[in-house]
Amino acid sequence: MIKLQGVTKLYSKDAVALRDVDLHIKAGEFVSLVGQSGTGKTTLTKLLIAEEKPTKGRVEIGSWDITNIKRDEIPYLRRQIGMIFQDFKLLYKKTLYENVAFALEVVGEIPHRIRTVVPQVLEIVGLSDKMRRYPKQLSGGEQQRVAIARSLVHRPKIIIADEPTGNLDSINTLEIIEILKKINEFGTTILLATHNREIVNQLRKRVITLRNGEIVSDEEEGKYRL
Repeated sequence: MIKLQGVTKLYSKDAVALRDVDLHIKAGEFVSLVGQSGTGKTTLTKLLIAEEKPTKGRVEIGSWDITNIKRDEIPYLRRQIGMIFQDFKLLYKKTLYENVAFALEVVGEIPHRIRTVVPQVLEIVGLSDKMRRYPKQLSGGEQQRVAIARSLVHRPKIIIADEPTGNLDSINTLEIIEILKKINEFGTTILLATHNREIVNQLRKRVITLRNGEIVSDEEEGKYRL
């Protein structure tokens, strides 16, 4: 599903974000990517959505080599990968329904499908009763659930969650992780980049640890050991 072979990413001669990384994540896995700030977690996620290109090496999503992906192919790639960020990235003048619908409107989806899909994904995250509210009327955890719903509209094969609980308290954090686990049970591959030691250790899923741009451990049912 996700494969990196000998991937190095240099931003300058003295700024090495990733160094000779080999990584294989199978379809349907739930993987935590951990490490201190500046270890290469965000760079790795950017490579997977073609926001960055590797300086050296090969990046594959499924059977698709995206190492030198063409610009006009990037939107298609990103419809196969749902992204969830720490800061929600919601449109605060739009309702929950409109926020989620917008992700379909920008790719020219027909209105009938929008009316069908949006309530479905809001139901998955437990917000179907609040779809006419605005983001500022919600808690931080609810806003993140809207972001998760938005990431699901294209039925992606992969969800990349980059510090999705970084701005949340412990209760909301657990709710978000439970939703990600439920999505994973549907067969979606989850890559969770996080600093949260407690979450990682409770998940008992695969843990990949980065240090100075290199993978220093890769454990099934691992723990955050840094």
